[in-house]
Order: sequence, then C-alpha cells, then structure tokens
Amino acid sequence: MSIMTVMAAQGVSRTTETRRRALLDAAIEVFARFGYRKTSMDDVARAAGVSRQGLYLHFADKEDLFRATVQHGLRAHLAAAVAALADETQSLESRLVTAFDEWLGRRIGMAGAGASDLIESSGALAGTILSEHGARFDKAVAHAISTSPLMAVYARAKLTPMHLARTLHATARGLKHSSASREEFTASVAIAARMLCAPRPPAAGRTGSSTCRG
Repeated sequence: MSIMTVMAAQGVSRTTETRRRALLDAAIEVFARFGYRKTSMDDVARAAGVSRQGLYLHFADKEDLFRATVQHGLRAHLAAAVAALADETQSLESRLVTAFDEWLGRRIGMAGAGASDLIESSGALAGTILSEHGARFDKAVAHAISTSPLMAVYARAKLTPMHLARTLHATARGLKHSSASREEFTASVAIAARMLCAPRPPAAGRTGSSTCRG
C-alpha cells in the first residue's frame, strides 16, 4: 500500500470521526431535552443537520445511538475531571470541587421537561458504561487524595484513599439529585470537600493546619 493511500485512508477516518462526534454532540442535546422514549432518530438527524439515512450510516438504531451518546458524554466529563485533579497548582479542595463539577455538575438543570426517563434509560441501556467510567473517576480522585497530606491523618483511622473517594462520590451523587442548580451543587460539594480537608487537632508541639492546603 502506498504512502498516499495510507494518508488518504487516515484522512477519511478522521473525517468520519469528526462527523460522528458532531452527531453525538447533537444527540446529547436532544436526549437531554426530550428524554430517551420521546426522542426519535429523525429528531437527532434534524438537530445535527443530516438526513435520517446519514445518521443510520453511523448508528444501527436508537439504542446504539443512545449508548454511544452516553459514552461520548462520560468520556468528555471524565477527561475534564481528571485534568482538574491533576492540576497541582491548585489546592486539593479546589481540585475536588472542580472535578466533581465537571463529572456531575455540568448538566444539572439542562434536562427538559420530557427527559424524566433519562436516569432509568441510562441504567437499563448503558449501565456497564456508567459503572466503568464511575470506577475510573473514583480511581482518579483516590490518586489525588493519596498524594496529599491527608493520608497522614486518615491512614491512622485505617481509611484508604479509595474509601474517601467513594464516600465523597456517593455524597456528590446525592447532592446532584437534591440540587436545583449547578451553582447550588457546586456550593454543596465545596462544603463536603472542605469537611474532608478540615483542620485536624495538632500533634504535640505543633499548630493545627488544613491537610489540603499548602
């Protein structure tokens, strides 16, 4: 195979992937507005500016499109959250708040009135995808915690970074469902992160300080 043929094939592949991402971006908005049951392939095709046949070139049916849409969204949220956790110019508390906002807070309040079935549909059609990405997020949070001074405190209580990550994640999921807005969610997560990073009683001869700052 010639170099020109390979380059042409790579160009086609990149173009196809770009089109697929554009379709998935459009699908996210439509599913969020109408929910799974009320969304049709025609709705997504119209929103993406393609024909119904063009949409079917990339996705076999609505279930296939929905699973791909969920995975596309989760990948983007996870990448942004991991990047926030890796930013060591910020305090751990700040990194945790930003990461949970990227992972869970970004789409709070964006669902339309017809999207009440999204949680049920996501669990039924994309449960494995959700759990896999959730586990990766827990691992990233646990890593950030493990490299902080926190563990000098929590290890004495036999609590691992993963214990803390999963507990904070569960707390944030509950806060997501009880928050009326993204701003309310972020403020509540900030309190949870502050509690995790709260000052500890000083050891003999030392002054107390936050385990997440400095």
